[in-house]
Amino acid sequence: MNRRAGGFTLVEMVIALGIMSLVMLITVTGFRTLGNTATSISKMTSRTDELRSVSAFLRDALENSVAGAHGAKSQGLTFGGTDGISRPVAYFQVEEGRLAWRAKILFGEAYGGSYFLRLVKLGDKLMLQWQEPAGQTEPGDWEQAPSREVLDNLELFEVWTREGPEAEWTQDDVERETPSHVKLVIKANDRFWPELVMQVQQ
Repeated sequence: MNRRAGGFTLVEMVIALGIMSLVMLITVTGFRTLGNTATSISKMTSRTDELRSVSAFLRDALENSVAGAHGAKSQGLTFGGTDGISRPVAYFQVEEGRLAWRAKILFGEAYGGSYFLRLVKLGDKLMLQWQEPAGQTEPGDWEQAPSREVLDNLELFEVWTREGPEAEWTQDDVERETPSHVKLVIKANDRFWPELVMQVQQ
């Protein structure tokens, strides 16, 4: 009696290879999706941490501004200085794409005090600049001031102010009056940040 030789036929081999290829394709696709998901979660977490750290710094810097009287010679509002007769002089200035004020801040653990600060949009970056008052009631040339990048891939930076809790928000330049609140509208990396609304020390 003739018996069939052991082994797989060509059709069975083709079917087996097809199934293995399909399984491998599903596995690779799953790992790729898992990797993309992990990357997206990492970016989202990084963006959230960035938002929290920047928001916390800006809130502290604005809320720690030292309010004072207006100086007769000052073109803006200066916080924490003097006008020559032992009265604090206020400094606060808003222009399109720029916010400058004076606050008590701490740089690390060893340095701190009263500084002039400025947030400004330079190209696609949001930069923080600072100056030591050195007895002045207004900042000097910002072009030579130390700076640090706060955000990159910046698309929009708007500064809104209002004179009281019930007042309307405005984008008008501010040079003399201290607003009660500041709102920052920021768009970076194709996404709008939640609006940052901060109370200014009065």
